[in-house]
Amino acid sequence: MGYYVKVEPDVRIYVEDVNPNGQKTILFVHGWPANHKLFEYQFNQLPSQGFRCIGIDLRGFGKSDKPYTGYSYDRLADDIYAVVQTLKLENFTLVGHSVGGAISIRYMAKHNSYGVSKLALLGAAAPSFTKRPNFPYGNPIEQVNTLIQDTYKDRPKMLSGFGDLFFFKYVTVPFSDWFFQLGLEAAGYSTAAVLGSLRDEELFSDLGKIQVPTLILHGVHDQVCPFPLALAMNQGIPNSKLVPLKNSGHGLFWEEWEKVNQELAEFIG
Repeated sequence: MGYYVKVEPDVRIYVEDVNPNGQKTILFVHGWPANHKLFEYQFNQLPSQGFRCIGIDLRGFGKSDKPYTGYSYDRLADDIYAVVQTLKLENFTLVGHSVGGAISIRYMAKHNSYGVSKLALLGAAAPSFTKRPNFPYGNPIEQVNTLIQDTYKDRPKMLSGFGDLFFFKYVTVPFSDWFFQLGLEAAGYSTAAVLGSLRDEELFSDLGKIQVPTLILHGVHDQVCPFPLALAMNQGIPNSKLVPLKNSGHGLFWEEWEKVNQELAEFIG
């Protein structure tokens, strides 16, 4: 079932709540430039194992409201906090993919892991999406700037090119079209603004503040968030476990959905 949660006086976040009576709750935070539908292959299976699966659309994406501002990691983490408080979630597992993983890490640090008993990071864009003087593993800043420029110039073309980088395995034309449409559901300005946050923000000091068991799932062929990011997260987050996915790129939630679902179910217990 779907509904809206007000996170600011004029901003509502769309929530998809699958199996609300499930015994254990998982809150999913999607990556750029998609929405909660990214987790279709988790929502297909995990509810049958007794899990309540909640997917949110970040502001500016999917069915959520699309304000012109508010796309920093802090504000996006505050949106999650508002959803958690409104739904009165407790003892839940927070799952974040790509920039959703970065936002989940900021949530854990800023809101002291409020309500979260376990954290799972899927191809997370952390601790830094871009290269820095002390971190040579991310993407060149110039490459992100080009994505921003292309977003404003020809967003459909940009999304099509990004989809080509996303998956390691071959995807059918219909699947590629489906993925492309997810990106089109966002506003162009929010698509660009989150790219700006990915470019400018970092989470090095946030990692050590995570005090719950953490599962890191990361495709070894990831061209969007290179695998060394997973190694850095594993080193920086206490009580974390890294599971490399040897047949996945950035789209591990689909490319190895059976393994991802199995790892999540076993991790949550």
